Amino acid sequence: QLQQIAVEQSRLRIPLLFALDVVHGYRTIFPLPLAQSCSWDLGAIKNAERIAATEASADGVHWTFAPMVDVGRDPRWGRVMEGSGEDTWLGTQIAKARLSGFQGDDLSKNNTIMACAKHFAGYGDGEAAREYNSVEMSERQLREIYLPPFQALVDGGVGSVMNAFHSLDGIPCSGNKHLVKDILRDEWNFKGLVVSDYESISEMTNHGFAKDGKHAAEIAMNTRSSDIDMVSQVFLKNLKKLVQEGKVKESYINDACSRVLKMKFALGLFEDPYRYFNKERSKALIYTKENIEASRDLARKSMVLLKNEGNLLPISKKVKTIAVIGPMADAHHKKDYLSFWTFMGQQNDVVTLVDGIKAKLGDGTKILTDSVCGWMGDCKAESIKNAVKLAQSADIVIMALGENGERNGESRTRTNLDLPGNQKELEKAILATGKPVVAVLFNGRPLTLEWESRNIPAILEAWQPGSQAGNAVADVLFGDYNPSAKLTMSFPLNVGQIPVYYNSLPTGRPSDKQGEMWKSTFADISNFPLYPFGFGLSYTNFEYSDFSLNKTSILGSNDVLEATITITNNGPRDGEEIVQLYTRDLIGEVSRPVKELKGFEKVSLKKGESKKVIFKITEKDLKYWHPDLTFRADKGDFKIMIGPNSMNVKEKTFQLE
Repeated sequence: QLQQIAVEQSRLRIPLLFALDVVHGYRTIFPLPLAQSCSWDLGAIKNAERIAATEASADGVHWTFAPMVDVGRDPRWGRVMEGSGEDTWLGTQIAKARLSGFQGDDLSKNNTIMACAKHFAGYGDGEAAREYNSVEMSERQLREIYLPPFQALVDGGVGSVMNAFHSLDGIPCSGNKHLVKDILRDEWNFKGLVVSDYESISEMTNHGFAKDGKHAAEIAMNTRSSDIDMVSQVFLKNLKKLVQEGKVKESYINDACSRVLKMKFALGLFEDPYRYFNKERSKALIYTKENIEASRDLARKSMVLLKNEGNLLPISKKVKTIAVIGPMADAHHKKDYLSFWTFMGQQNDVVTLVDGIKAKLGDGTKILTDSVCGWMGDCKAESIKNAVKLAQSADIVIMALGENGERNGESRTRTNLDLPGNQKELEKAILATGKPVVAVLFNGRPLTLEWESRNIPAILEAWQPGSQAGNAVADVLFGDYNPSAKLTMSFPLNVGQIPVYYNSLPTGRPSDKQGEMWKSTFADISNFPLYPFGFGLSYTNFEYSDFSLNKTSILGSNDVLEATITITNNGPRDGEEIVQLYTRDLIGEVSRPVKELKGFEKVSLKKGESKKVIFKITEKDLKYWHPDLTFRADKGDFKIMIGPNSMNVKEKTFQLE
C-alpha cells in the first residue's frame, strides 16, 4: 500500500526503498554471525545470506543493514555476536562471502537485496567496549586492522555503507570528512550510498560537535558524510533552509539524491516497483525444507567442542535415561536460541534442545528435564534441589547453560562475563551428584569459563544456533556430526585480561611465565587466553607432519613460496580439520604482530587417511601499512607457522629479498 501511494499518488512517482536488519536470517534463522564465522565455511556462510536475501525479497525487503564487518577484540561489547571475531584477514574473507550471498551477481534480480557495510569505521574498538563510545587510534592502526573488510566490500560492489555512532579521534563518524569523503569516496572510489546510523547525525549535538539539529545537518552534508539521514529528520527539516542561506550547496543534495536514485534503478524498482513483494513467492520461498536443513547444517558446523575429557562425547544413543537441565533446556527460552536481530524469526519454528534430543533418540530413552533457572539465569535453591534429584535418576546429565538473547547485541555491554545469575551454583550441585556431565553453552560472545574448564568434563560451545538449535546440537552430541568448528575470538581467563587476542604486538620484555618480575605479565594469571583463536576439538585426532618449504626466500612480487604439510586422521572416525597458516615479520619498520593469519584449508579426512595441504605465500601477503602510510612489505626474515590453532603451530623461516 505504501509503495502504491508513492508511485501512483506522489508528485514524482518515485518508488520507496524498504529496509530491514536481516542479520542472520529472515524467517529461517541461522546461527548468529560470530558463530557462523567459527565454521570457517565461506560457502555455507554465503548460502545462508543467499537464503536470507531470497526470503526477505519475497516479502518486499530491498535492503539489509548487514553485514557488520567491525573487527571485535573485546567480548564485553554486545555486538561481537554480529561480527566475525578478532582477525582482520578472516573477517574480510567472510565479509566478501556475505556480500556475495546478499547481492548475488546482479542486484536487479528479484531474489537479491542490497547489502550495507557497517559501521564505518573502527566501531569495534570503543573505549571500555561501551556502545556508542569514543574511539582513539592511529591512522595506521585504522587502515591495517579496521578498514580492510570495508575496502574489500567496496571493491566487491557493495551498494551501501553505514556510518558509525562513535567519534573517531574526536570527530563523529556521521560528520567525518576524512573517513567518508577522503577515504571512502575519493581514495576507494565508492559510488554507492551512505546512510547514517539511527539518529547519528542529530546525535552530533550530544558529541558537542554541532550546535543543534540544523547545524548537524549542515556538517553532515558539507562533509559529504551521509546521503540518507536515518530517522532524525534533520535533513528533511533543515536542508532547504540551509541552501537558501548559502550554507549548503544544492549540488551536494543533488549528488546524494542521485546516489539513492541510482540504487533504486539498480534494484529494478523503476521498472517494477512491486517486483519484490509477491504472495506466491513468499509462500513458496520462505522457510522451506531446504532452508531449514541449511540452517541446521550451518548450526552444527558452527559449534566448537571446547573440552572432551575421557571421550565423554559423543553420547551413546543406547543410553537409557538423560537429564537435560538448565535455563536453555526447553521452550521457555526459544527466543534465546534465535538471539538478537531476528525480527521475522518465529519462536514456534524453534527446535529446543529437549525437542532435538527426543527426535534423535525416540521412545527408547527417557528424557528428564528441568529449566531450573529463570530468564536471567537466576536459579532458586529449591529448584536446584529438584534438578539434583533428576540428575541422580539419570545415566548422564546435559546442562543447557548460557545467556539469554537479550544480553547480546546492540547496547548490551557486560563487565562480568561469567554465566549470568547463579548458574554456577547449579553446575556445582549437579557435579556433586557424581554423574557424567556435559555442558552445552548457548551464548552470543566469549564467556569466562575458567571454573567450567577445570571442573566439567565435556563442554560444547553451541552459541545461539537459530531455528534448528535442538536438532543441530543433538546431531553433535550423539555423534551424527563430528564437530570441526574453530574459535574466531579468544575466550579470556577473566575480564582482567581483556582485550586478549592472538595477533598482539611483542613487547620489549616478553615472557611466557605468569608473574615473572620485570616482565610484561600479569601477577595473578597467565597472559594467554583460556581458549585461543583457532581452537576447537574433534571426536577424532589429527596429526601434523612433514612440514616443508619449496624454497627459503621469495624473490620479488611475482615469486611464490609453497608451504606443504601432511595432515593425518589417526583417530577413530572420519572428520574435518581446519588447517591454519600464520606468518610473522621478524624485523619490521614497525613492530609487527607475533602471528598473523594468512590462510586456512578445511580438510575432510576418513579415519586413517592422510592428505597434503599446500599454502602459497607471495610478497602481497606480507604487506602492511607503514608509518608513511604506504602499503608494502619489509625485506628480511619471516617466520611461517602452520597448526590447528594460533598457539599450537609448527614453524619455519624464510626471507623476502
